[in-house]
Amino acid sequence: MSPPDLNDITVVILAGGKGRRLGGQDKGLVDYRGKPLIEHIIEAIKPQIGNNILINANRNQAVYADYGFPVISDELDGYQGPLAGFASAMKTVKTRYILTLPCDGPLVPHDLLARMLAEVVDSATADTLVVAHNGDRLQPVYALIHVNLLDSLEKFLAEGERKITLWYARHNMKIADFSDNPEAFNNINTEEQRQIMESN
Repeated sequence: MSPPDLNDITVVILAGGKGRRLGGQDKGLVDYRGKPLIEHIIEAIKPQIGNNILINANRNQAVYADYGFPVISDELDGYQGPLAGFASAMKTVKTRYILTLPCDGPLVPHDLLARMLAEVVDSATADTLVVAHNGDRLQPVYALIHVNLLDSLEKFLAEGERKITLWYARHNMKIADFSDNPEAFNNINTEEQRQIMESN
């Protein structure tokens, strides 16, 4: 299988969560250093991919659409988690790969896409996916995934499974090492975390 180039990839920003630990707020629209989190994500990833960006959101779709990118909702009702967003995106995009990242991690590495791609340049297979690792733990929502894994994902979801790492384990998972920049994956799940990150 030929390795992907930038035209083969759609970035999918996952903003479809319930924000339970933030009092039910739509995390992508939570203020961080004077602007919504989604704006930080777009500003960080757009220089890496151009305009090939898709936003996965389950509410406030009109607000997200104002950023100029397509907005899709989960096909599964009830906030089923990131994998539901993966599946909807994989059905929608015209590219061979999606690169997923969450809306609540504003410190996106400037070389995120390049380092993920480097893991498949010489060894892409039909079931290859790449997942970021910060040196301490896997960062499973930061992933480069071939869309031909959609059937596998839909079967997994139909089985009632939702845990990302269990689905990854069924495939040829490669690791992109970001141990030199672990703080890039700090995210905002609570108001306390938001305040700590703003103060640093």
